[in-house]
Amino acid sequence: MKGQDRTQWQVTLLAPVLSLVFLVVVWQAIVSLSQIHPVILPGPKAVWEAFQKNSTALQKGFIATGEAALVGMLSSLLIGSLIAVLFAQSRWLRAACFPYVIFLQTVPIVAIAPLLIIWSGYNFRTIVIVSFIISLFPVVSNVTSGLLSIDRNLMELFQLYGASRWQILFRLQIPAAIPNLILGARVSSGLAVIGAIVGEFFVGNGGQYDGLGTLMTGWQSLQRTDALIAAVLVSTLLGVSMFVLVNLVSRTLLRRWTQAAGFDSNG
Repeated sequence: MKGQDRTQWQVTLLAPVLSLVFLVVVWQAIVSLSQIHPVILPGPKAVWEAFQKNSTALQKGFIATGEAALVGMLSSLLIGSLIAVLFAQSRWLRAACFPYVIFLQTVPIVAIAPLLIIWSGYNFRTIVIVSFIISLFPVVSNVTSGLLSIDRNLMELFQLYGASRWQILFRLQIPAAIPNLILGARVSSGLAVIGAIVGEFFVGNGGQYDGLGTLMTGWQSLQRTDALIAAVLVSTLLGVSMFVLVNLVSRTLLRRWTQAAGFDSNG
């Protein structure tokens, strides 16, 4: 079994590396054979040189955007879980308010961002709010589903022993909903990064901010496509880092619940 596990890990690590090398080779071949202008599509070498030249700015942008995305995601996990608990306790409240949670997910965030800037200003708080809004729905939806998807036999057993509503919530529903919380957090981790970058597109135009979204806006206006692609790749790395962080927490602090749900084998 250990040999099989080792082979599986090797395949898991080697496959993405080989696919990346293949994509870089194809990318360079297209640029070289088609003689595409660097403003339209620079080659991998030019992007790497732009990354090295702007490494300090990209590092600051990674940290700034990462902080906003992390705070936005944690806020969505906390507030989204509280909303889900309220929804699970009241069918009427769920029917009355859940459509408005969906509203936050369906309305384009670019339509809300200018209003948030008017209300909150060109600052870090506005970026966090945008990140929070765009990452809230998966948490509310998944946690609510987990709280309501309780085995009827277990529920009847708790009721048979005279458990109160709060005892059922804290000793049965919340532990059972932990895997759903992790699922929501996995989706929200990527959305939080997207929300932070979108917020920076707007906030960076009216103030001093060093996030990746601000860098992208500036380099796009200067037609520095090589640096712009480098920023996109760093943004992708940030999204992957957030996802890995969620998985790390699920495999350590929440291992008791995620292992029972099969996350260690599937996730």
